[in-house]
Amino acid sequence: MTSYQAIAQQLETLREELTQRIDAIEKDVHHKSEPVEKDFAEQVTQRENDDVLSAIDNEAQHTVQLIDAALVRIKNGDYGICTKCGEKIPEKRLAALPYVTTCVNCAE
Repeated sequence: MTSYQAIAQQLETLREELTQRIDAIEKDVHHKSEPVEKDFAEQVTQRENDDVLSAIDNEAQHTVQLIDAALVRIKNGDYGICTKCGEKIPEKRLAALPYVTTCVNCAE
């Protein structure tokens, strides 16, 4: 197994975890069957909680898109190459952020 195959498996696992999290958040935020709280303070708290969950949901969806793009790059054979300068992305950077598209210099 090549190192990129291992990374692909890691990305697939992370994608599955994020997809499950997204589904749970969307179910919680968008499909509530609970009655609206009568207490205004409780309504405000619930709204704030929903806003936080929506932000987490958006970030998770964005990460899934990055993962999908990384999986395509692995399949196409151009994974690990900086999309800005064309240099090889260091393996330590890929290990930390396996869906990253740029080297450290270009990311700054």
